[in-house]
Amino acid sequence: MIALSLAEIAAVVGGQTHDIPDPSVQVTGPVVRDSREVVPGSLFAAFVGERVDGHDYARAVTEAGAVAVLASRPVGVPAIVVEDVQTALGALARHVVRRLGATLVALTGSAGKTSTKDLIAQVLRRKAPTVFTPGSLNNEIGLPLTALSATEETRFLVLEMGARGIGHIRYLTGLTPPRIGLVLNVGTAHIGEFGGREQIAQAKGELVEALPPAEEGGVAILNADDPLVRAMASRTKAKVVLFGESAEADVRAENVRLTDSGQPSFRLHTPSGASDLTMRLYGEHHVSNALAAAAVAHELGMSAEEIATALSEAGSLSRWRMEVTERPDGVTIVNDAYNANPESMRAALRALAAMGKGRRTWAVLGKMAELGDEALAEHDAVGRLAVRLNVSKLVAVGGIEASWLQLGAYNEGSWGEESVHVSDAQAAIDLLRSELRPGDVVLVKASRSVGLESVAQALVETGAEGEVAAR
Repeated sequence: MIALSLAEIAAVVGGQTHDIPDPSVQVTGPVVRDSREVVPGSLFAAFVGERVDGHDYARAVTEAGAVAVLASRPVGVPAIVVEDVQTALGALARHVVRRLGATLVALTGSAGKTSTKDLIAQVLRRKAPTVFTPGSLNNEIGLPLTALSATEETRFLVLEMGARGIGHIRYLTGLTPPRIGLVLNVGTAHIGEFGGREQIAQAKGELVEALPPAEEGGVAILNADDPLVRAMASRTKAKVVLFGESAEADVRAENVRLTDSGQPSFRLHTPSGASDLTMRLYGEHHVSNALAAAAVAHELGMSAEEIATALSEAGSLSRWRMEVTERPDGVTIVNDAYNANPESMRAALRALAAMGKGRRTWAVLGKMAELGDEALAEHDAVGRLAVRLNVSKLVAVGGIEASWLQLGAYNEGSWGEESVHVSDAQAAIDLLRSELRPGDVVLVKASRSVGLESVAQALVETGAEGEVAAR
């Protein structure tokens, strides 16, 4: 964080200082909410959770070097006491962002946010110091913590914004007002909470409504291939830049193909030039993510050649998102178990099909959460798609939603041998350990609550231990 005294912070957040001998002492380190992340100079934000009360760690964090605690009650060590820690954290983030002078880029969408954010960050940091959301900490707590990790040297701040209802993104943009706003897509993630895609579009579009007008540098970057996103152009006074494979897109891809290993290759076109590239990431869905990142980078002054080079060298910065491991016995494990929705499931299955040409392929899938009344139809459709893509075997893991996945595959298949339903992750591990052969490709994917990363990790460890014999 930029250096601020405890007195300044107290004034910004409307708090009272307690047990602070010298209010001129400065916070020079990050603001953290996890006591294990405290370093000398930190400010510790004490949140009260369902199981843990951060106030209980007050003395331990100050002994570890925290300058003070941002708390909702006195804690017997230097503290700034406020009525609500989350509100105070947001106020502090808003103050710091205004002081920074960095260009703030915000992005949202139903699928691909984290992967695209990671691409944008890897491209922009070639140009200037860049701070970006770690993982998918994109809510009302994670977003201000990310903003507060910026320093005086930061020139680009890239923030992922999630939404679980109308008004959420409006709140986040109030904390960290962006100059450039990117909307990737409107899908069916969280459709059970929103009620429909139109409501999701309403929520996502709050980002472009928050942008400054074009004459003040505001830029709305919209997906030309998604009608609900493209329609958001009418909701902003910012300059509108379109990306996609449409001929009308300002930043677009031509000659898209996948390499034999499933990595996208295409010719990138920008308003200032074109350049060819092949990505390190897997799956054709990353083309759209790359175009979105390219549109941001172009608006910030990078050439087509610079952008293409950066994209061709960019990797995955976040765990369990198309994380590919080649085992010594020739089995390939694709761990995409961080989360799942119908759009990302379809993209992952297509990537599996591309990666597995000439090889046996396994799709180890679990439920997609928060789909409401669409859950049965969407799980059935994903199961059917696995068969249509000639995935060798679908392993559906878990309860009723997994049974819908398996039933869809069973009804789409010819002999009923294309799928199997198992009760839990351990059953999937046992099945795969007994059935995998050298050269097989295994995709593991489900909503985060299912915890299927344990399957991918067990299979990777099995390969390392040499437990799988050739069959």
